[in-house]
Amino acid sequence: MKPWAISPTNRTSAHDGTEEQVPAETRRPLLLTRNFGLIWLSQLVSQVGDGVSNLALLWFVYSITGSPVKTTIIGLIHTIPPIVLGPFIGVYVDRLPKKFFLIGSNVFRAVLMGIIPCAVSTDTFTVNLLYGLVFLDAMAMAMFSPALTSSVPMIVPRAQFTAANALIQSTTSLGIIFGPAVSGVGIALFGSQEVLCLNGATYFVAALCLGMVRLGVAQPSAVEPETTGGSAWQDFKEGLAFVATKQRVILLLILTAGCYGFGASALSTLFPVFARKLLGLGPVEVGYLWSSLGIGLLVMSVVLLWCTERILADRVNIIFWASAVSGLAIVALVWMKDIYVVSILMIVIGGGMGAFTPIAWGVVQELTPRMMVGRVLGLYGTGAMTAAISGISVFGQITERFGESTGIAGIGATFLLTAFFGSWLSRSIRNR
Repeated sequence: MKPWAISPTNRTSAHDGTEEQVPAETRRPLLLTRNFGLIWLSQLVSQVGDGVSNLALLWFVYSITGSPVKTTIIGLIHTIPPIVLGPFIGVYVDRLPKKFFLIGSNVFRAVLMGIIPCAVSTDTFTVNLLYGLVFLDAMAMAMFSPALTSSVPMIVPRAQFTAANALIQSTTSLGIIFGPAVSGVGIALFGSQEVLCLNGATYFVAALCLGMVRLGVAQPSAVEPETTGGSAWQDFKEGLAFVATKQRVILLLILTAGCYGFGASALSTLFPVFARKLLGLGPVEVGYLWSSLGIGLLVMSVVLLWCTERILADRVNIIFWASAVSGLAIVALVWMKDIYVVSILMIVIGGGMGAFTPIAWGVVQELTPRMMVGRVLGLYGTGAMTAAISGISVFGQITERFGESTGIAGIGATFLLTAFFGSWLSRSIRNR
């Protein structure tokens, strides 16, 4: 059976020995089903848009200020809303229709990153204004991410969660491959502000695709389902108690995600600085190297399709190997000056980074009651983003004070530490 396809039978076995009903539509390959196919297409369009805007934002700030620290502020701002609002957003993701968040956040982002940059004159489009737009954009993303992840169990059988997450991540990979390359050429020809103006249309297209999605009822989780119905504060406390006392494997997962986010966010935010200072590259070359990272992510997404039906502990063990290899590749960047060798290393790094999120989401989706996935993802996001904002700040200061080589080596060390936590998490799940 193809790893991205569903068995032709109408029932599949759940991990707790029960059986779950498989909708007839999902007996076809996931990408050929109406609902998942539309979600995948919407993500592909919006992720290409993200790839275009991310490089444009970072390059605009660095070209104006010349400061790595001020450049990292873009990444820092992106992490504030998930940290502050994440757990409470998760409560309302569980209580309200998820399409409200899926569609609304994309429309809001189209206005922020498309219409407003077009309406503001070049003279008044300052770095401080850009910081404000990025903050509001981060709020929209903080609402979208848990809504998207908690929607997967509503259209995909549990045995295919990792495959579905990997396919969703493949859109990120394609966005990284094509977005920065297009952005780099656009910046060189027209400028950063014009690139942002043209990019707003991608989010409108994504919202249109999501408007046609029909969300069903979530598949049963591996634990007893719980319901909402009390106050929002009571729902929040239930989610916190579940993570802290009832399912401590997820608490360890959040710790692992924090370590991963500490290094990965710093690498993504500071990469234009590393490439420009160590290799003397311009925006076009930086865009192509960033695209190499996306190729690695895409390859790992495809690999994970073949691992979706392995037991959970074996899937989590992939995090150990992938993080260890990518950590060593990041450290090797310190000594490599040839752009072709660096491109190969970026593919390896992208592959290592690509293993984490689909597997981590699968752990949450499989071990969390279906009516609590939004809350748990909100707590997961808060932990991961708190670590991410710390990593961006710490490595921004390290890079500015001690140089780019020291910053890269430190980021590589955090990936090696992530590998250790991944091994610990795999053993904990196996011993449950």
